[in-house]
Amino acid sequence: MSSAAEQEAVQEERAGEEHAARPAAVLNGRRPAAPAPPVWPGAPTPLGARFRTGPDGVTGTNFALWAGGAEAVELCLFDETGAEIRVPLTELTHEIWHGFVPGVLPGRRYGYRVHGRWDPWTGARWNPAKLLLDPYARAVDGDFSLPPEVYGHVRDWPQQQVADTVRDDRDSAPYVPKGVVVHDDDDWADDHRPKTPWADSVIYELHVRGFTKTHPGIPEELRGTYAGLAHPAAIEHLVGLGVTAVELLPVHQFAHEDHLLRKGLRNYWGYNSIGYFAPHAGYAAAGTNGQQVGEFKRMVRALHAAGIEVILDVVYNHTAEAGELGPTLSLKGIDNRGYYRLQPDARRYADYTGCGNTLHVVQPHVLRLITDSLRYWVTEMGVDGFRFDLAAALARSMHDVDMLSPFLAVIAQDPVLRRVKLIAEPWDVGSGGYQVGAFPPLWTEWNDRYRGAVRDFWRGALPDVRDLGYRLSGSSDLYAWGGRRPYASVNFVTAHDGFTLRDLVSYERKHNEANGEGNRDGSDDNRAWNCGAEGETDDERVRSLRRRQLRNLLTTLLLSTGVPMLVAGDELGRTQRGNNNAYCQDNEISWVDWELLEEPGWRALRDLTARLIALRHAHPVLRRRAFFSGRAHSADGLRDLAWFTPRGAEMTERDWYAPAATLGMYLSGRDIPGRDARGVPVVDDSFLAVLHAGHRPVSFVLPGPPWAERYEVVVDTSREDQAAAPGTAHRAGATVTVAARAVLLLRVG
Repeated sequence: MSSAAEQEAVQEERAGEEHAARPAAVLNGRRPAAPAPPVWPGAPTPLGARFRTGPDGVTGTNFALWAGGAEAVELCLFDETGAEIRVPLTELTHEIWHGFVPGVLPGRRYGYRVHGRWDPWTGARWNPAKLLLDPYARAVDGDFSLPPEVYGHVRDWPQQQVADTVRDDRDSAPYVPKGVVVHDDDDWADDHRPKTPWADSVIYELHVRGFTKTHPGIPEELRGTYAGLAHPAAIEHLVGLGVTAVELLPVHQFAHEDHLLRKGLRNYWGYNSIGYFAPHAGYAAAGTNGQQVGEFKRMVRALHAAGIEVILDVVYNHTAEAGELGPTLSLKGIDNRGYYRLQPDARRYADYTGCGNTLHVVQPHVLRLITDSLRYWVTEMGVDGFRFDLAAALARSMHDVDMLSPFLAVIAQDPVLRRVKLIAEPWDVGSGGYQVGAFPPLWTEWNDRYRGAVRDFWRGALPDVRDLGYRLSGSSDLYAWGGRRPYASVNFVTAHDGFTLRDLVSYERKHNEANGEGNRDGSDDNRAWNCGAEGETDDERVRSLRRRQLRNLLTTLLLSTGVPMLVAGDELGRTQRGNNNAYCQDNEISWVDWELLEEPGWRALRDLTARLIALRHAHPVLRRRAFFSGRAHSADGLRDLAWFTPRGAEMTERDWYAPAATLGMYLSGRDIPGRDARGVPVVDDSFLAVLHAGHRPVSFVLPGPPWAERYEVVVDTSREDQAAAPGTAHRAGATVTVAARAVLLLRVG
């Protein structure tokens, strides 16, 4: 088109043809309206639906919606039969439409219709035929099924290249979930937050549904729910392991993508948020008409009572509305230009997330939405921290990632948020989006450099051990700046995205056929080694080697300086059958298989994991609060950290650059910086860890004085039964044989 006017003329012509082709009943699609209740002016704050006592002691609900640029807003109330009552909100304060409706009680379902221009070429996509979810809804009732009626444009328009410009006037209300008015009456007076220091934390990433779905100790009606995770049987496993925090995959209300629904699949992981205040209704056992809020709170209380913090994986970088061809569910219909980053061609969305859209966090009202949501989950839902999906997208100013961006600045000064745990996934898919090590001191980060180095070492792919040395000792090359500490690094070998730990040693290639995308989805860079056979095998030599590699990986993770993160089921040998992108597999592929505990080999792996975590909790030298200096602090020349070759000699600069499969790491418990709560210097045992990834045994000379007089074996991963390993003593200077592909941990005497 040569001009916007010509484009608009074509749009009107096409829209008129489309309207003429539809029966009037389809265009209207509405039940006869019931009498509207009175609406009083109410207040513009707080945003959302808040049940309260109004003038003259009358109870009701105050509704407030930011809708910049809108021409009118209708509040839509739904009764038990689904009948809709429309109430115009006529009060407008600073672009917030608001009103108090007497008699609207908790449990009432509602939504909005927002009126304005339909002009996609300028980014305006208002369409009052579409019922919109309140961005501040505290609970959501119903599922998103995504029929054509929920799209603001004519999805099946013959000329697909302009389909997003043709408005669809069919009513979406029968096909979309509704917000639910919730009564906030909980002051958390009986709750006691664990407040575990970062350095003492051990994180356990889990999926509410997948962790509990097949657990035999959880009543069947509670499996897959918040109540299931709160059940003593679930908490017993977490406490037995010794983890200090659960990191829950997204529990904000989310929607399933259309391409999955058409294949009979569902979004399992939940990285497709549409309600930033609402606990996902699909995980509630008690009901979805507001009961999910109380159930979530009871889950948090139960975990807190067990000493376990709750961290939420949150997705504020994009929403389930996708791009210009996506559905109109909430923000797109409230103010598309205000909520989303658009390209210079305003029909299109700036996509730094790979999901079709990116929230425009620079906008004050978008920033307010995010920070209001975060504070709500802390103050009213009791959570202890957040892991931010694709956090680099949130740190972008107009285009580039900016560590002085409004989002990071607001978090840094917020009196609530700056005191909780904040974890960044420090990348997005846009240009310049990889930002590992760059987030400011308040933040910790998922350290994928750690993941890569440890995987490569144990599969024999590291050219030397320089990178491994940095990762084992806290990644000072990434984080020793600006007052950051070793616990800025969240160390992980596996996460929800990618192979499980067992699959990492059982598959070299992804096997994602079940996802229905021709095995094209998922990463091809797995850095995996299958130990000699692809997939499951009856070869006991391969199976034994795989179990040893699992012990090596877990031991390395839990001995490393930084904050370790485990993935639910890895300690049991859970497999996804080689699927490294199981985001759409809500079935046995993704669920934790608790029957594995009945097998001695996998039960032994769980016991070793618990023993290593207990060792970590018992020894402050393994969870340092400051980086190693590598310098001697006493006349005998003993340093807080030293590295040794198999000859028992300290590594030289030349050794670091030479090919090697063995690394000795000495951690001095005598030189731990800092004091305890009473001001007493912290002193601990010293340890020598020998990591050997070679395929043959190696002779290792144990360093003599001043490093040690004798050594005692604590862990030997070459042994299936760890009960036989501890206690074996060796004198300093002795030569010990470290088995092929094994970790030997010795306590210094």
